[in-house]
Amino acid sequence: MLVDGRPYRSIWSAADGEGVEIIDQTLLPFVFRVVRLATLADAAHAIRDMQVRGAPLIGATAAYGIWLGLREGLSKAHLTAMAAELIACRPTAVNLRWAVERMLAHLVPLPEQERRAAALAEAELICTEDVRTNEAIGQHGLTLIEEIWRKKGEQGTVNLLTHCNAGWLATVDWGTALAPVYAAAAKGIPMHVWVDETRPRNQGASLTAWELGKAGIAHQLIVDNAGGHLMQHGMVDLCIVGSDRTTASGDVCNKIGTYLKALAAQANKVPFYVALPGSTVDWQLHDGVADIPIEERSENEVLFMQGRDEQGTVRRVGIAPAQTRAFNPAFDVTPAHLVSGLITERGLCAASQEGLRQLYPEQVHD
Repeated sequence: MLVDGRPYRSIWSAADGEGVEIIDQTLLPFVFRVVRLATLADAAHAIRDMQVRGAPLIGATAAYGIWLGLREGLSKAHLTAMAAELIACRPTAVNLRWAVERMLAHLVPLPEQERRAAALAEAELICTEDVRTNEAIGQHGLTLIEEIWRKKGEQGTVNLLTHCNAGWLATVDWGTALAPVYAAAAKGIPMHVWVDETRPRNQGASLTAWELGKAGIAHQLIVDNAGGHLMQHGMVDLCIVGSDRTTASGDVCNKIGTYLKALAAQANKVPFYVALPGSTVDWQLHDGVADIPIEERSENEVLFMQGRDEQGTVRRVGIAPAQTRAFNPAFDVTPAHLVSGLITERGLCAASQEGLRQLYPEQVHD
């Protein structure tokens, strides 16, 4: 995507062939900085401390991390140890495990001397596939936006609500939930996006709003609890969110607060869709509420906020009494019955086992 007229992906191999470069998302929207990853430890830090975030991008970073780590050893034992270290960084997003397991399946059968070159090639293939996948998600989701626009007589603006950041910063490019928005804007459909701030890390305020601004797409930031009010007053035509893990039965795990948006959407008859690549489906799980591990992050993410003061200085400030403790589950699960449908690279489907099996028949092992 374009940043001030220059095309960027969210991760890429460095020109010298010895490292990986990423956009440090912890600094946005105040500072745009590209940082270099040179070691497995660098990749693990980037994932764990959310310099990169979003399930597809986490997976791509882990794949590159395997390549970087092979400098320290080429054995199967070393590969296994690297895999365990990376998977432990973020327990909820299934793309992390998917990418690491794909790398191991590709590399372990090879002679040791071939593994490093093969690892780079496979990591770059994962990135290339992610871009194509997300562009396809955008085209399939575009059909939903076009239908709403036609019902408005092609005169009005389509008002879409999203939660957290599922744009190109959460993937290698295009995004998942925002890919249909970018596709619609490219086709000339007037779009307006309600952007949830997404406490506690404010990915909506700092990332989604930044992306949409760079793309020239109309948007307004709202507090997380405003979505239901907007839906009550007919100000939301469609909700699209992303997913960090989706069960084989269509339950969706996404950033904390997604479940509440789905409840409000159902109560107000607003379509609620989830955009995701097939790699985000955990085919082994069926009960999302019971079985998806929910990452609990530091209470400091709740107790402190980062922002820019009136003098332009970026500061971190506390927002609660010093003695107050916080609980910080990073994700919640939206049951399939609250989801209008899933938008995948293979098309639209019902949020159900049957719907997913129709699109991914190779996953049926009955």
